[in-house]
Amino acid sequence: MFKSIRVGTARSPITVLAVFAGSTGLPRGVELSATLKDALGAARKTPGFNGDAGETLVAGDAGVLLGLGDRESFTADTLRAAAGSLRAQLDRMDANAARLIIAEVIPAKTLDDETAGRAVGEGMGLSNWRVDFFDGTASNTPPARGRLTLTANKPAFKRGLGAGLDLADSVNEARRIAATPPNICNPAWMAKEARRLAKNAGLTCRVITYAEAQRQGMGGIVNVGRGSASKPCLIVLEHKPARPRRGVRLALVGKTMTYDSGGYSLKISGGMKGMKYDGNGGCAVLGAMLAIAKRKVPIHVTALLPAAENMVAGDAYRPDDIITMYNGVSVEVTNTDAEGRLILGDALAYACKKIKPTAIIDVATLTGGVVVALGSWSAGMFCNDDKLRGRIEAAANVTGERVWRLPLWDDHREFMRSKHADIWNSGPKRDGHPIQGAAFLSFFVDEDVPWAHLDIAGVSKVDADTPTFVPGPTGFGVRLLTEVAESLT
Repeated sequence: MFKSIRVGTARSPITVLAVFAGSTGLPRGVELSATLKDALGAARKTPGFNGDAGETLVAGDAGVLLGLGDRESFTADTLRAAAGSLRAQLDRMDANAARLIIAEVIPAKTLDDETAGRAVGEGMGLSNWRVDFFDGTASNTPPARGRLTLTANKPAFKRGLGAGLDLADSVNEARRIAATPPNICNPAWMAKEARRLAKNAGLTCRVITYAEAQRQGMGGIVNVGRGSASKPCLIVLEHKPARPRRGVRLALVGKTMTYDSGGYSLKISGGMKGMKYDGNGGCAVLGAMLAIAKRKVPIHVTALLPAAENMVAGDAYRPDDIITMYNGVSVEVTNTDAEGRLILGDALAYACKKIKPTAIIDVATLTGGVVVALGSWSAGMFCNDDKLRGRIEAAANVTGERVWRLPLWDDHREFMRSKHADIWNSGPKRDGHPIQGAAFLSFFVDEDVPWAHLDIAGVSKVDADTPTFVPGPTGFGVRLLTEVAESLT
């Protein structure tokens, strides 16, 4: 791992040449020394090197071949993953600079230079991260190396490369917060960290405290978090450029459960392990706000992070409690482990009343059911507006952060109605489990507001190494939300 990766100029860089599977020879018009040309050409003929996606091969003293796989199936996702493998190879070589000959071999009709550069920057930046901030005296992990400087011939590719690395930095900030353990990361720490990051990024930040949430009638946030010694809060971040596009006010809402024990509906049989990741939706929204500010996206964006810790205590909320939410909807609690939708409900209702958004997107690790339905390949999307759905799907295609639309019908809303209150927070059966969560949330969004709910429970973390990610949080949603925001300009 490198301490940092940046675009710049360097003396004596390693030359990286990308090749497609089955290709022969070297690209035309690329200046290479005779020695390097011979080394790369000889390496290309090495038995066993096929140019498969992400395959790397050292060529002489100053060259590396990078496989891109089959031309027909090549995408930005392929390039992003291959760039992660390249970063690992350069790390093994103890490189400090690399010249990338990549755009020269990719047909313009497949990927333009800037898009290719961005994919490479994202892949290298995302792969250049691990949870090393808790390494102790017994750690056997090598420390991070120095800076890796990247350069390329094509200006548009270099521009995209820098943008991709910057975006990866914002994703990695989200991953850092998500990976912070619950003995450190509680609602108070989250609020403090949000204030610090907001100040550095030029965002405004204010925090609605537990006492203020009580006064305002935020029954979901108050009840879910009241059993914790660290009381809940609602963090409000705002990006308001000097000349924002008129008529556009985007609200991003992220579930920020800093830890979820399940409450009195206690998680058992190992089900509690890993619940520090129940705030990954909020971390994604925070990371997106950092990226939006850094990229100076010219629209007004407000983020709401309802932060709470769901614990067992004498004053914790219970099954059978009936609570009143911010918008006056009464909720019968049937399961204290269906807590995320309660804090999200208050935040969504607050957004509609106070922000008057032209669109809302909420992001949450909401249900295990979406993992059963879609696995780790895609987030579940529920959306009441075709234009907003189209923007999210287009952003998913650009970023590789996939979404799949699931239904939300009136039948689902009726299923959530309780006999003793307006609605219950979890139905008596697990039928359509991820849809139940979305149906519950729909009661807190004004009907005329375009709204999308993204359930990222299956994609917000990985359990094994991939070319792009190490085990832990992925920061899913940062790039997707940033792309959606930019599409509104």
